[in-house]
Amino acid sequence: MTMKLTNEEKAMLAGESGPAVQRALQEQISVGEFFGAETFVPVKNVHMMGDIEVMGDAGLAFLKDLVSAQVKCMTPLTTNARCMDFALAEMLGQDSGAVKQEHELIACLREMNAITTDTCINYQSVYQPHFGEHVAWGDTGTVIYANSVFGARSNFESGPAALAAALTGRTPAYGFHLDQHRKGTFVVNVEATLTDLADWGALGKIVGEAHQDYFSVPVFDGIRTSPTSDELKHLGTSLASYGSMGMFHMVGVTPEAPDVETALGGNKPIDILTVRDRDIEAVYAGYDPKDGNCGLVVFSGPQLSLYELKRIAELLDGKRISSDTQLFVTTNKEFKALADDFGYTRNIEDAGGIVMEGVCFYLLQNLSQIREARGWQNLVSNSAKIVNTITAHRFNTILRRTEDCIECALSGRI
Repeated sequence: MTMKLTNEEKAMLAGESGPAVQRALQEQISVGEFFGAETFVPVKNVHMMGDIEVMGDAGLAFLKDLVSAQVKCMTPLTTNARCMDFALAEMLGQDSGAVKQEHELIACLREMNAITTDTCINYQSVYQPHFGEHVAWGDTGTVIYANSVFGARSNFESGPAALAAALTGRTPAYGFHLDQHRKGTFVVNVEATLTDLADWGALGKIVGEAHQDYFSVPVFDGIRTSPTSDELKHLGTSLASYGSMGMFHMVGVTPEAPDVETALGGNKPIDILTVRDRDIEAVYAGYDPKDGNCGLVVFSGPQLSLYELKRIAELLDGKRISSDTQLFVTTNKEFKALADDFGYTRNIEDAGGIVMEGVCFYLLQNLSQIREARGWQNLVSNSAKIVNTITAHRFNTILRRTEDCIECALSGRI
């Protein structure tokens, strides 16, 4: 299929906006034709994943070439979480050469007019797209939140694809940019009582593992309370992690789901799944704590909102983490600054915890080597996403509710 181009796009393809834009559009056409896109859609915002550990020497050299050619982003571009907190890199034993390269990478992006927000929760702190708005976002958690909660439209954009969108101001119209892929495909009747962020993540794990398909769109029905942004965040990141899903509906909550029938959009559901309290408890029971020692507690994946930081600070107030345990909390620049001002950071650090800024824990550069050097085996978290993704670094992971995570950190036991 040959994509239909506007006059502006034809001019870009002819090189009238420079070779960098020309090459970016050529790459986008290849992607679009692969997925059967007929046209492009304009995007108002781009969010790019790309740190030095994933980009490497070649990626950094590519950015330096763009800077040398004075290439600028024509669409606002924000960046996802980094792979290091510069203030803590030496303490963690991260590679000094990689630290230097990460600084260089950030400098290149800023020179290209990017806004280096270093956050995977841009939708809670930087930019909230409106209903129906097309964006080109990269991090899976950001994409599922944009599609589901805001009713905006995005696919999972790789780093190069997101950068191309920032240079051309558009992205191929396929996937969740199109109405037909946004319809619900199966129904989830929620009878479980969800009282903690980890419960929402457990729900996402149950549903995601049973329907591992990018174009599976669950319709959640029966939610008895109005969920918070953080609860929807943990549900979405879990669905994306366990099911590679890019969208969900929640009846009476998300904008495209006033009722089940509207959310399905005429589709006959391929499945009707019921999730009860015992199913949520079975998720927690499914993790093996091995020797029961709690060497590591992590609140990350995604980064924490100010409300999450407040709760962790309150749970740790006046207490002390076990000498056998380390506790890490990650957030973005904005919420870290506010947490400093409100005393939340002090509470966490006085208890022996470490607050990291601009990173997600599972993205840390050299994480496998850090784990080995510190002798970490069991990792406890209230994030269903991180207990799934971080197993690549050979952690034994355990999902627990927030207060249980704190108790593990205080006692040193699971």
